[in-house]
Amino acid sequence: MKSCLAAASLLALVLPSTAEVDRLIPRLMSDGEVPGLSIVLIRDSRIAWHHAYGLANAETGEPLTDRTVFEAASLTKPVFAYAVLKLADAGRLSLDAPLGPLPEDRLTDERARRITARMVLEHTTGFQNEVLPGQTLRIHFAPGERFSYSGAGFLYLQRFVERTTGKALPVLMDELVFRPLGMRDSGYVWLPEYERLEAFGHNAAGAAVPRRMPREPTVATLHTTPLDYARFMIAAMKGTGLRRDTARAMLTSQIAIDEGCFTCLDGGTGRVSESLSWGLGWGLERTGRGTAFWHWGDNNGEFHNFAMGYVDGDGVVVFTNSGNGHSIMPEIIDAALGGPHPAFAWMGYDSYKSPARQLLRDILARGPVALEGASAASLPESRINAIGYVLLQKKRLPEAIAAFERNVRRFPESWNAYDSLGEAYAAAGDREKAIAAYQRSLDLNPQNANAAAMLKTLRGR
Repeated sequence: MKSCLAAASLLALVLPSTAEVDRLIPRLMSDGEVPGLSIVLIRDSRIAWHHAYGLANAETGEPLTDRTVFEAASLTKPVFAYAVLKLADAGRLSLDAPLGPLPEDRLTDERARRITARMVLEHTTGFQNEVLPGQTLRIHFAPGERFSYSGAGFLYLQRFVERTTGKALPVLMDELVFRPLGMRDSGYVWLPEYERLEAFGHNAAGAAVPRRMPREPTVATLHTTPLDYARFMIAAMKGTGLRRDTARAMLTSQIAIDEGCFTCLDGGTGRVSESLSWGLGWGLERTGRGTAFWHWGDNNGEFHNFAMGYVDGDGVVVFTNSGNGHSIMPEIIDAALGGPHPAFAWMGYDSYKSPARQLLRDILARGPVALEGASAASLPESRINAIGYVLLQKKRLPEAIAAFERNVRRFPESWNAYDSLGEAYAAAGDREKAIAAYQRSLDLNPQNANAAAMLKTLRGR
């Protein structure tokens, strides 16, 4: 008993007070250009504190409240995983029996017959993350061989579950998750009350974007509040509704992950992370604090969310309505739970004070001349490209074009750099330069469907 009390006292010294977290967040939101943020702290497997900051819509000035609904993005996946585990406990499906190829996916690859629900939940199906327009669902490596994050795999499992149970996703989730856990503000399709309750997403330039109003429910369309999600987190901590061995497996490492990639179709670096792995629906992180379960969400760079918890009862849920949300997330999570947390380096988002963000601020202040400095020369192609798109969103066309032109000079064999440059030229109304850039992109990558489509449009065909 004495050692447990000593550990609890030590933890109390490590974890900052809610007042410290409350003081930190407004400053980070200002520095990171995040219009709205809502947070829930969990202590001893109970909701201990929650607060909403900023705006649901930066253009109208509508404030966020505790009832504000957000797009959960990929934080949907652990919720669906929990429902699948409940179905497995009830004997309604097997985690390890092959799902079998689904006719609607038109998979002719024989390896599809080996894919199981467990492989989906641990991201070892071999499927790509997304099936983009013009693409088909494909198996890129032997199922079960290694980790590669796949939203497409979860959609595959959704179709199987709906077919097996004879129930649509919203009905199943209400039956298995929402009603048992008291998640009254959560849903998978657009509801009339969301007109007044849902936040608007904001791109990295700070502009509000039109709402997505899903009519077709998928494992990527959960709309919820941080308070509802915290109720789910507490259930995961306690194993509520699951058999003891199932709850333990959910938060136990099932597969190692590559330290340098989360979509690893080409094999990744081959270096196994020493601190990160994947359970059943959750990422797992091992530090001196213990093993945490966690997941992140990013819907089109307009909603950034994060949740992390420990089975000892401490956790945090943070939702933002901003494409800049992940730039401030590490400091918030460190403040809420103690840190640092290696999951953030693996996710790969820029900090609000990173060299790329500092360069963007310099470009906004001084114009294209800022791109001639050493900082621009040291950044990788992807970071300059991202800066260019923020400048496009901010309607700073000369600066955006300068950023993309610099990228193609530094990376003349990059089809993506030329594709982005073509988009900037088109936005500026320079049709001939746009055609030249898109044609170069298509020459470098004949599979670039976007460049092919844009060339037809620009040439009037």
